[in-house]
Amino acid sequence: MRFTRSDSLERLRSTVEDGEPIIGAGAGTGISAKFAERGGVDLLIIYNSGRYRMNGRGSLAGILPYGDANEIVVEMGSEVLPVVEDTPVLAGVNGTDPFRDMDVFIEDLRRRGFSGVQNFPTVGLIDEDSTFRQNIEETGMGYDKEVEMIREASDQGMLTCPYVFNEDQARAMTEAGADVVVSHMGLTTSGDIGAETALDLETAAERVQAHHDAAKAVNDDVMVICHGGPIAWPDDAEYVLEHTEGVVGFFGASSIERLPTEEAIENQAREFKEIDV
Repeated sequence: MRFTRSDSLERLRSTVEDGEPIIGAGAGTGISAKFAERGGVDLLIIYNSGRYRMNGRGSLAGILPYGDANEIVVEMGSEVLPVVEDTPVLAGVNGTDPFRDMDVFIEDLRRRGFSGVQNFPTVGLIDEDSTFRQNIEETGMGYDKEVEMIREASDQGMLTCPYVFNEDQARAMTEAGADVVVSHMGLTTSGDIGAETALDLETAAERVQAHHDAAKAVNDDVMVICHGGPIAWPDDAEYVLEHTEGVVGFFGASSIERLPTEEAIENQAREFKEIDV
């Protein structure tokens, strides 16, 4: 079921007004989507890293040349969308893809049943001071392409929930029509294939607040939620929400589908092995 932008926004704003956090969940499989929805999440997001992550690879595989990110999202959509009953589903779009007419691709995603988009894979995960990132920007595959993708999706009436990594990006995405700005703190820590290098929670909260303030200065109606880095478990998200002003939720990918799966399967297998024979 595809939701219009206005339907999605009405739901999200109602959640905030009721004093509840907006929770988005990455869904790399149909079963992840089905049970995240039963758990009450407000948004489901399909992007190529979900496939890699649920196949035991690190999420950053999604920004490396292991497959056509946009085609993978279309394939995953056919697996996930039919099992989702009443939750807006977003597509992670590689906005820098030089082999697609983005207006046509976004229109196709709408036709397939997606309610919105997010910018993933994103070059925002690559250090801005690195030569590699500078070369990407110089050769027409930079973050500005992701901003234009969000603008196109907004113009087509889709819900837009972009990742931002600094204040300039928060402003640019909000100016492009972002409905929900997702303040990204880097690759999620914890678990078997999580990151070990990350910010501490206090610094993360400060950065999330800065992104929030930059976005709100452009459009006071924009909603801001947090994601990634040290914000891996519910207690982490609660800390950030308690130590920021105006941040209204959390988006979890590894946090909602990978980390619980790792623990549940390992513990279940161990219990079976401990049966007395």
